[in-house]
Amino acid sequence: MITIKKANEIELLRQGGKILGQIMKRLLGEVKPGATTGHLEEMADFLIGKAGGRPSFKGFREDQNDQSFPTALCTCINDEVVHAPALPARELKSGDIITIDVGMEYPAPKGYYADMAVTVAVGKISREAQKLIKVTKLALARGLEQVRPGNSLNNIGKAVEQYVRRNSNFSVVRDLVGHGVGYALHEDPQIPNYELSHNKKIILKPGMVLAIEPMVNIGDSSIKTGPDGLTILTADGSLSVQFEHTVVVTEQGHEVLTKYE
Repeated sequence: MITIKKANEIELLRQGGKILGQIMKRLLGEVKPGATTGHLEEMADFLIGKAGGRPSFKGFREDQNDQSFPTALCTCINDEVVHAPALPARELKSGDIITIDVGMEYPAPKGYYADMAVTVAVGKISREAQKLIKVTKLALARGLEQVRPGNSLNNIGKAVEQYVRRNSNFSVVRDLVGHGVGYALHEDPQIPNYELSHNKKIILKPGMVLAIEPMVNIGDSSIKTGPDGLTILTADGSLSVQFEHTVVVTEQGHEVLTKYE
């Protein structure tokens, strides 16, 4: 069921999203050769708690049969698409790319959920990796442009995929999607990053809160699960990039709640 958030709930989401964006900015400032994912994890855990929030990934499981996620951050390096735990700690090397994905419940406990992800370079990276980051970031921007009352949910994914196809030979991941967010970490609707005819029937309304998250691979769109049972990687070992924002549909259009720039 797709939920509509009330004005007071959106205000708390706005506050939480702003805090989360500032935490992301702090984390991105720590990314450099020699830094570790463990350091980023420790910092995120501290900053979220200090702000009065709770790291929503830590301990999360989709259902009772899943193993719980062990860390506050997903820290995906190079060919890791999503869901790579920050622990055990790994050292970042020049030439790597890293996606930092972080979610927060605010205020904790019994608050509202925001979710965001950013991919950045570690030191000097290849031109192809630079292009992958740029194309994915701009594809998210094109998707966000479609968020307005009366528009079809389908047009978000359509805009993302069209931008990637027109500006690169990269592949949009098709087995992973964005989602509704707010009352829970994952809510309806699912938001693919490609055109899906079923979603033409879902019309955006003020008060809907969405986590839109393009995931784009340099190579094939296929993915696989790593040995830890959590990390999702590209099947062909190629680089992958993700960007994500939490956004609310407003009467006039939309508002990005998780700005970091």
